[in-house]
Amino acid sequence: MSLPITALYAGLLALLFLVLSIRVVQRRGAAGINLGDGGDPALNRRIRAHANFAEYVPLLLILLALLESGGAPAWLLHALGIALVAGRLGHGYALAFARHFPPGRMVGTALGFLSLLIGGIGCIWLGLGGL
Repeated sequence: MSLPITALYAGLLALLFLVLSIRVVQRRGAAGINLGDGGDPALNRRIRAHANFAEYVPLLLILLALLESGGAPAWLLHALGIALVAGRLGHGYALAFARHFPPGRMVGTALGFLSLLIGGIGCIWLGLGGL
């Protein structure tokens, strides 16, 4: 089974996850903190950006793959994929790069929730014989 649309977004998200991972490692090295955040607010934000990504993205990619394998239209899959990538970019930037919490965090969260809602409903519809 080939899932080229899911593969595209999984690849893009893997690169973003790598960047977020490197940001955590860089701050750990600079602050001399091996475990936890050591009370360092910058490290805490980077850890949360990385962890939030790890908490949401796997399920969203599973939803995308299920929809693609179930025959969902390409426009819907790309809309979900773009929303997911854009949301994770905004959220990740706001937490891991910015000095304060710009609107990217709120927009990223909203796009993530919207992707969950649409992907979840789409999978329920697919499971009930739709699409």
